[in-house]
Amino acid sequence: MVNETNEVDAPRVLRVALLGCGTVGAQVARTMLTQREDLAAKSGCELDLVGVAVHDAGRPRPGIPDELLTDDPEALVADGGADIVIELIGGIDPPRRLVLSAIDRGASVVTANKALLAKHGEEIYAAAEREGVDIYYEAAVAGAIPIVRPLRESLVGDQILTIMGIVNGTTNYILDKMTTEHQDFATALATAQRLGFAEADPTADIEGFDAASKAAILASLAYHSTVRIDDVYREGITGVTSEDIEAAESMGCVIRLLAIARLDEAGRIEVRVHPATVAREHPLAMVQGANNAIFVEAANAGRLMFMGPGAGGSPTASAVTGDLVTVARNRLRGVENPAHSVYQGLPVAPMSETRTRYHLRFQVVDQPGVLAAAAGLLAGNRVSIHSVHQHAPRADDRPTGTAVLSMVTHLAREADVMACIAELERTGYVHGQVRFMRAEGL
Repeated sequence: MVNETNEVDAPRVLRVALLGCGTVGAQVARTMLTQREDLAAKSGCELDLVGVAVHDAGRPRPGIPDELLTDDPEALVADGGADIVIELIGGIDPPRRLVLSAIDRGASVVTANKALLAKHGEEIYAAAEREGVDIYYEAAVAGAIPIVRPLRESLVGDQILTIMGIVNGTTNYILDKMTTEHQDFATALATAQRLGFAEADPTADIEGFDAASKAAILASLAYHSTVRIDDVYREGITGVTSEDIEAAESMGCVIRLLAIARLDEAGRIEVRVHPATVAREHPLAMVQGANNAIFVEAANAGRLMFMGPGAGGSPTASAVTGDLVTVARNRLRGVENPAHSVYQGLPVAPMSETRTRYHLRFQVVDQPGVLAAAAGLLAGNRVSIHSVHQHAPRADDRPTGTAVLSMVTHLAREADVMACIAELERTGYVHGQVRFMRAEGL
């Protein structure tokens, strides 16, 4: 509200409702309760936690007064009079309903819910703009790593050429263990679960759903267009074998699950999640353990790298609390930051039209002319070879009289490479399936 002297009448207290009290939510609540004075100094007002919605209000939460707990999130949003609602429940419903209800009541929203934004972001952003409130979601993409705000604010005057990142700590931990300790996939996954890096049901991580949600958000921000999770091409890491890891190492590469968004030559958005071989010299190849990293290339700013813990209670809570302070400052000033700009409205390119490099590996009859025949087949499908290596097969599981060909292509169209693979597998000189991996940073 602005008075006659054109000064904002700033309330000295903002009421905050917290939905969800898991690992992250509990940390946010404890931070708000134990650092009240510090948060007040940073935001310019007192942030009063008026309620915490939980599944079981009868179970004590250490450090959180019982009187703040409620098992009725709808009532907390509808009747709590909150100025800011923090949504940390996760999933689609009821969070979608609760967030829209909060916005309709004039509350700004802070969320870490990547699945919700990747599927219903367009609806939520439109509602926030209509009601003149904020929606902030730094924690939805890479935990404590600041990437949403740089794309949304710092780089908004630049042209983003490429975003490529490791945005899931579970898969990076597994692939790192498969590389550095030569564990197979099942062993590495079990280790990740035992250490708490992977859930009991790891499907969202290892099948790439989590990374795909984040890729949709990043692509939407970078290219000012609506990109939904259904637009993202997705492959997980369950098909990555120890042989794939060894083959990548022989090329001076490692395998990482990458989320990639870039513009193609036709001005369309390529957005995909899949395992890829990455040259060891590339910054993303050096990201180990459960860390996340996002590599951004912009027309004017050049190459930028954001790296750090992408998950966990404290890192994610840090990002949520940072958003809370920013939203509080905006409320005091009587302004809001547009949640999402879609002025470009760029289309998403089909995966079949994507162009990248490929690493092909297949077993052939070891006789003269086979290499030339394979090269000719690729050339006939408009796929050019960058490098080729022939080596003996493993003695334990390969027929005698055969060799293994490893080829790295130049930039090629996905559809052309898939056609090459299908033709190679039909020839008489190729044994079994052609293994392939998309390649980045070569």
